[in-house]
Amino acid sequence: MRGRRRFRTAVAAATAALLCGGALSGCTGGDPDAAAPSARSTPRPTPRPTPLWDVSPASVAAVGDSVTRAFDACSVLSDCPEVSWATGTDTAVNSLALRLLGPAKVATHSWNLARTGARMAELPEQMAGAAAEKPELVTVMMGANDACRPTPDLMTPVADFRASFVKALARLRAGAPKAQVYVASVPDLKRLWSTGRVSPMGLRVWKLGICGAMLADAEDLGPAAERRRAAVLDRVVAYNRVLAEVCAKDARCRYDGGAVFGYRFDGGQLSPWDWFHPSRDGQARLAELAYRRITKE
Repeated sequence: MRGRRRFRTAVAAATAALLCGGALSGCTGGDPDAAAPSARSTPRPTPRPTPLWDVSPASVAAVGDSVTRAFDACSVLSDCPEVSWATGTDTAVNSLALRLLGPAKVATHSWNLARTGARMAELPEQMAGAAAEKPELVTVMMGANDACRPTPDLMTPVADFRASFVKALARLRAGAPKAQVYVASVPDLKRLWSTGRVSPMGLRVWKLGICGAMLADAEDLGPAAERRRAAVLDRVVAYNRVLAEVCAKDARCRYDGGAVFGYRFDGGQLSPWDWFHPSRDGQARLAELAYRRITKE
């Protein structure tokens, strides 16, 4: 009799185990109060991941060419870094650094490492210098001089442009792996030609040899001149494609989406001395475009 009871008990236990492991979820072998979570319990919220991009970096290093040095913005044939779109202290321009850091910190928390006349091949060296400062943000505006050669055949090949930009980002990452990077597009040089060619002053200055590939013989509308200008524009578009593609592979890099290239500037944004570089007002517009992109959530 006792044997039959043991047998029935064993069968019941085995059946319960099978049911709990199958369709009847929530079965327990102990306290019935532990069968399901308490209705009064509150699930813990999943912590939100920290975003890689900080919209309020606390230090800024600027690399690039004459635009970032504000060449010809204050006086003829000279840099004027105090009105630079990136790191300037002039309140009328309201540079990116002024907007992000405030006037008290611009002198100690921003660095302008750009050089007038620089081309993309120099960017790796500039980036190494920027990395040494351990900035939270690095701004890059480079490439106009690669297209603005005396003739189109002297423009920097796209493959070389890409290789230098890739190397520059690698140099930065080696010394400042968490630095954010803002990359401005190369300006539309053909729009520069179409804007300045109606100015007698612009035409006179350009005859001195500024950006010959695009601006030489500015009044010539013949097919050869048009093909030359189209070749320069195509190269600028290709450079911007490189900037976008390389930047997209770096989680801490933001390209401006073509904002500088697409900006519809007029004569008021060009230097009165060369009708080529940005004036103070042009520098202010560049600062605004950069700030808008960098602080976008």
